[in-house]
Amino acid sequence: MAIALVLVSCGDDVPGDIDFRGEMREFVIGISEYARALDNSFIVIPQNGIELVTTNGESDGPVHTDYLEAIDGHGQEDLFYGYSKDDKATPESENVYLRSFLDRSLAGGNTILVTDYCSTPSNMDDSYTRNHAEGYVSFAANNRELDRIPGYPDPIYGENDAEIQNLQEVHNFLYMINPGRFNTKQDFIQAVTSSNYDLLIMDLFFNDDSPFSAAEIEQLKSKANGGSRLVIAYMSIGEAEDYRYYWQDDWKKNPPSWMDGENPAWEGNFKVWYWEEEWQAIIYGSDDSYLGKILDAGFDGVYLDIIDAFEYYE
Repeated sequence: MAIALVLVSCGDDVPGDIDFRGEMREFVIGISEYARALDNSFIVIPQNGIELVTTNGESDGPVHTDYLEAIDGHGQEDLFYGYSKDDKATPESENVYLRSFLDRSLAGGNTILVTDYCSTPSNMDDSYTRNHAEGYVSFAANNRELDRIPGYPDPIYGENDAEIQNLQEVHNFLYMINPGRFNTKQDFIQAVTSSNYDLLIMDLFFNDDSPFSAAEIEQLKSKANGGSRLVIAYMSIGEAEDYRYYWQDDWKKNPPSWMDGENPAWEGNFKVWYWEEEWQAIIYGSDDSYLGKILDAGFDGVYLDIIDAFEYYE
């Protein structure tokens, strides 16, 4: 929240009558309905912003049924490690707060995917053990850039040779959305297919400009031990990124009406009025949209980031 508060708006004043949480829910529901009309098994997973699971934003409030039915799981960062500093335990109060919402989603049949940022082997072990005890599937990321496959633990936690067909069958996952350490797509594919993760969360693009093809995504679905994995595409819906295909060169000087200030923590990422139709049309609704490209590439689902943009506007 402290980072969000120093963002500077580039557009007009935000309208005062917007239900920011409700608008984000409707955005996610719209994405889900569009994708599932084309592929009824398509997986939708929002990351963070877990308060949207209840109608009033309270952990003991009524569950928002339409929202939970539109998604298959929740991604949560920093649950046990990384909230204030990487490789440091998350404060107990924050952990309890987040779990009070995550458990409502879990009870509704959704899978909880936790990414803890820790690199000390004892902390990584603790992260996996504690998440498993809560009924969550987790990944101990040893670098917040999410650009590598950790060498520890070996074998990976919950390794298996199953044919993974849906999110409920997933025992572990790899979150690697920055392929910059790999020289070529084939190097990236080789690294992933040499592993036995049940689920891969990755970017549609290799080094920002070259989308993975359907044939390449199909290769990535094979585990080294003969099993198969799900492959999910990362997509930010609460910020516009100046390295994406949709970015127009004049936007920094003449931003569209729905574009807001740059995030000082992530250069090139700009807050957006995510409830505006023009932005939403970039994200989904046609073959040329971001989601349309993900569907065409044969991904099993989508991992939606910056869901918690409503916190900035509130």
